[in-house]
Amino acid sequence: MLSLLFCITLSGQTLSFKIVDTNQDKCYNTLNEITPPLPGAAFYGQDAQFDGYQPSYQDNGDGTVTDLVTGLMWQQGLFPSKLTFNQAVAGADTLSLAGYTDWRLPTIKEMYSLILFSGTDISGPNPENLSPFLDTNYFEFRYGDTLIGERMIDAQYATSTEYVGTTMGGDHTDFGVNFADGRIKGYGTGPLPGQTGDKTFEVRYVRGNLQYGVNEFVDNGDGTIRDAATGLIWDKNDSGEGLNWEEGLAWVEQKNAEQYLGANDWRLPNAKEMQSIVDYSRSPQTTNSAAIDPIFNTSTIIDEGGGTNYPFYWTGTTHASSNGTGGFGVYLCFGEALGWMEQPPMSGNYTLMDVHGAGAQRSDPKSGDPANWPHGNGPQGDVVRIFNYVRLVRSDSSVGINETGIQENSLKIYPNPVKDKLTINFTGEFPNEVTIKIINTTGQMVLQKTILISSSCTFDVSSLPTGMYVLTFPMNTNQLIGKFFKL
Repeated sequence: MLSLLFCITLSGQTLSFKIVDTNQDKCYNTLNEITPPLPGAAFYGQDAQFDGYQPSYQDNGDGTVTDLVTGLMWQQGLFPSKLTFNQAVAGADTLSLAGYTDWRLPTIKEMYSLILFSGTDISGPNPENLSPFLDTNYFEFRYGDTLIGERMIDAQYATSTEYVGTTMGGDHTDFGVNFADGRIKGYGTGPLPGQTGDKTFEVRYVRGNLQYGVNEFVDNGDGTIRDAATGLIWDKNDSGEGLNWEEGLAWVEQKNAEQYLGANDWRLPNAKEMQSIVDYSRSPQTTNSAAIDPIFNTSTIIDEGGGTNYPFYWTGTTHASSNGTGGFGVYLCFGEALGWMEQPPMSGNYTLMDVHGAGAQRSDPKSGDPANWPHGNGPQGDVVRIFNYVRLVRSDSSVGINETGIQENSLKIYPNPVKDKLTINFTGEFPNEVTIKIINTTGQMVLQKTILISSSCTFDVSSLPTGMYVLTFPMNTNQLIGKFFKL
């Protein structure tokens, strides 16, 4: 039987960049939805098995919506028609809504905070069930208007984040979020082929929390990087090799079994966690580097054109299709988002180029042979690698440790891992009455109980989702903190 010795840690902190959970609550194998797997089983550790800060909005009744996690206030509706990139930038200066005049075009990280992977991708012919990647209970949304020649997936939202490189062989490019197909892409702001006017976008303005999306990286000197803005701890290194999605999840489990870098609660980051560390001021074209802060170590690869480039990185998030399947997994491009463009169309001549920009979020088949996709996937021929890289993440559950507390007080919890009943044994000097809280890995309290101290007490944790939890209760001016794993 395993037990866990508690130590005294200092109380928590305020995060300026809270990452809203993806809202994905289904588990998948390489194709279909499955029962949530247990630790040690294939496909364990994917997005749906970890709960982050759950999406929470407030309709202010005045045309605005407040995100209660991020602190950002959003324009609720859409403009009657789409705007060009230049119009979107200029429009923020003249917008007066709900008595506020400090509206701005959101950054790509602000806009991506709204994406929900409970949505389904409508790419391809004959989509079956329309479910956008946005909470339509609070925000107006529309698919592309096929009656005026648009595709249904033409629901790209402009942001203020311009690509520091160019795409499609020289286009000025703006990063946008597509809430119809669940992707970030860099979009050329000029005319589309065969058109004379500039490309147009949906526009939704934002205000408040100017620190949202700003990282605060610290090198811990132990092989990990802490982001004080998000409360996440990252592996400084990556996997060093490409893995398919199932192998990536298994690799994380292996690292936990090895107590890699002194921890056993590493996970494959979800899509929004991984996107949080993209550095959109960097690109292979302009800084000769990956789109990530150089505080991280990043592998180099030889890309499909024989050039030096940087990997795509898997996330634990499935990019579910509107037909109900889950054969694609979400990845983030830290190198160029390459694609095979047929030029001219229907010519059979394909050119490899950066089609969407370093920092794009796309998806790959979870398994298979990349050779079966010689000209990529989708209308821009997104290169298909399947064997993508992995970077580990875990949540920072403590701020500081006072080791003297271990000699003065001791408590054990068991069994650990636990399925139903969690028992706590007390020895030493403790207050007569304490309030014990159980907190998930992103800081949300999921259970609370006030008890009179005796030799032991028991918690019923059978209703908690599978995952790692922190148990805390006050001790003088500090808190006792320990971890347990719920099966």
